[in-house]
Amino acid sequence: MKQQAILSQVTTGMPVVDAVGVEVGTVDLVQRGDPNAVAVQAPTADPGSSIDELIEAAAVEEPDVPADLAARLLRTGYLKVTTELARTGAVYVPADQIAAVTDGRVRLDVPAGDLPPEE
Repeated sequence: MKQQAILSQVTTGMPVVDAVGVEVGTVDLVQRGDPNAVAVQAPTADPGSSIDELIEAAAVEEPDVPADLAARLLRTGYLKVTTELARTGAVYVPADQIAAVTDGRVRLDVPAGDLPPEE
């Protein structure tokens, strides 16, 4: 529950700093945890041929990481952080890696290099 309380203090646009003080980027998405979340469902139906169906099929579900990590992030909650430190332009911060939210910044307890990048 401590993780959910910390997540409730985070808002989009906040700067994120890692454990050694490196600017990671800014918060793009705050997702509270769902202890009942178990897996990310991949679409199974044919996307169809209408433009709306094709757009919907191409939409990326969050979090865009391997399924086992996605399940963990969905259970615990996470931040998606826009960053220039990752090739894909974003990394995910599991809620349990947030040390504090102080002075309008999110401070992590891990180095930026340990954060999983968006796929």
